[in-house]
Amino acid sequence: MTTLPRPTTTLTADDARRVALRAQGFLGAPDRRAGVRGVLRHLGAVQLDTISVLARSHELVAYARLGAVGRKTVEAAYWGAGAAGDAPARPHAFEYWSHAACILPVEEWPHFAFRRRAYRGRPHWNHQLPDGVYDQVVKQLRAEGPLTATELGGAKKTSDWWDWSGTKVAVERALMYGEVVCVERRGWKRVYDLAERAVPDALLHDDLDDAECVRRLVRLAGEALGVGTRADIADYHRLKAEQVDAVIADSGLVPVEVEGWGKPAWADPAALAAPPRGRHRTTLLSPFDSLIWERARTERVFGFTHRLEAYVPKPKRIHGYFAMPVLAGGRLVGRVDPAREGRTLVARQVGLDGPTAVPAVAQALAEAATWVNCVDVRVERVDAPELREPLVRELAALVG
Repeated sequence: MTTLPRPTTTLTADDARRVALRAQGFLGAPDRRAGVRGVLRHLGAVQLDTISVLARSHELVAYARLGAVGRKTVEAAYWGAGAAGDAPARPHAFEYWSHAACILPVEEWPHFAFRRRAYRGRPHWNHQLPDGVYDQVVKQLRAEGPLTATELGGAKKTSDWWDWSGTKVAVERALMYGEVVCVERRGWKRVYDLAERAVPDALLHDDLDDAECVRRLVRLAGEALGVGTRADIADYHRLKAEQVDAVIADSGLVPVEVEGWGKPAWADPAALAAPPRGRHRTTLLSPFDSLIWERARTERVFGFTHRLEAYVPKPKRIHGYFAMPVLAGGRLVGRVDPAREGRTLVARQVGLDGPTAVPAVAQALAEAATWVNCVDVRVERVDAPELREPLVRELAALVG
């Protein structure tokens, strides 16, 4: 950015941390009446991922903010359709490419028109599309209704995950173009339907130009983050820096200075209107939680280095396969690499930020165990061996 406006206010690093926690739903009483759908609308995007240890990441995101809401309730809230009088039921959400593959509020469909247009103008693709298959897929969906790739004729040609069939290539391209939409996962498979049938009529358009779409997503990112640098805001919906630069001045966000950040920042004015107060949530966090999406931001806000090691060769892992940071008192105080064996939650590896973190980590483990219907918690390795027994004692008092 060549010219930066003067900051409207200066925040301390702790102020910024609390603003971020409240914006992400971890400080203050959660809106339980709005439930999981309220969490989705508030965050603007919830990332999907194939890994399931305690539960899938999109379930963990709701749990982290609302507590032990039933897992079936979470799925129904994301994917269940709502009645619309005598009209066919319409979805509350759809899946599309945002920060990654994400569940998005259906009302944001028009604001991803810029991305759909970009996909339609893409000059090359990694997978070849056989002649006639695209039209055949659309025709089949129109005739038969919502279908998985398997039901359309096959997702893969061989057992290799990347070896897509022509049908899978076609339906995924139709998804990117916006002719097809995913509004449900069935057994973790995408269920595809025609956008004209699934998206509410008032939202089914690409009328907004690129600038208006990006302006909306920048504003949504700023609201969901509370306060962030340009890089933070761009990363939320994976926008380009120059896209953010072009619209941020009239996005509704205000320029601020955060002590110690060393970079210009922007904030949601509503987040600055009242000091963030209330009860802090103590919980395990999915590595794909939007509170900790961006590694540099997590280090800047929390002084905590986080890295998903699921795709790191086992001998090179430091914290474990699916290490989940532990949030307590508005800080990241440790991490747990969990597993499940029957009805036992296993803490395969635990990292603690000193003895004072023991009660919080024990509380987070005990609550998570209850949520996934485990009746016991077993602690294996603790990075600081002298803290293993205190952690086990705390757990024994909580789990019984």
